Amino acid sequence: MIGGIHVVRTMLACNSKSIRAVWYDRANRNKRVTELLELATELQVPIQDTDRKTLDQTIKTQHQGIAVHIKTPLPWTEAALYELLEKIKQRAEQPFLLILDEVQDPHNLGACLRTAEAAGVHAVIAPKTNSARLTPIVCKVASGAADRIPYVQVTNLARTLKQLKAQKLWLVGATIETSTKLYQADLQGPIAILLGNEAKGLRQLTRKHCDYLISLPMLGVLESLNVSVAAGIVLYEVVRQRMF
Repeated sequence: MIGGIHVVRTMLACNSKSIRAVWYDRANRNKRVTELLELATELQVPIQDTDRKTLDQTIKTQHQGIAVHIKTPLPWTEAALYELLEKIKQRAEQPFLLILDEVQDPHNLGACLRTAEAAGVHAVIAPKTNSARLTPIVCKVASGAADRIPYVQVTNLARTLKQLKAQKLWLVGATIETSTKLYQADLQGPIAILLGNEAKGLRQLTRKHCDYLISLPMLGVLESLNVSVAAGIVLYEVVRQRMF
């Protein structure tokens, strides 16, 4: 279960079919909670009343007196990814992918999914090993995006990168180990943005598969940003170049 007024509102508005039930503290008199219960009733989502102690023990994070019991989304298969790319091609769109190379923190994955969905990314790809999985924590941080954007976990990332290059996607890796800045790169074509994990960045083998590497301008003392922050900056530079 995941809790919080904002999370519950987003789940009801965006993907109510993934909700098994809405749970709420029967002693809570918050107007916003009442409004969400009314919305759940309209959407025919089951409602279960309980007490605050039960919610505290079940969720263990701030819940504001209301929570949703959700069906955790399943990751997509590689076959489904290639079918999606074919549909994108048929719509005459430019593929836009985000690849996370062993990002392990569920909060970072959730934030990346949320940003990717907002930026119009078609799918997020990650290796099956040493990567965060779709969990209730990821879903809460993603604020509904985990149900709306494909999350593809692949067995062999290097092989997947070769397949994407064969489909004419440009692979652009973000790393501190290049002098080419983000704002010097042409990001308007079919593209996959690659970001590395929280501690080591992109693995050497992953970097070798990239068509080119870019870095973010760092004007202070620190060398790098949190991966989810970097994702937001890079993905929205793609959006800027494509739209404006």
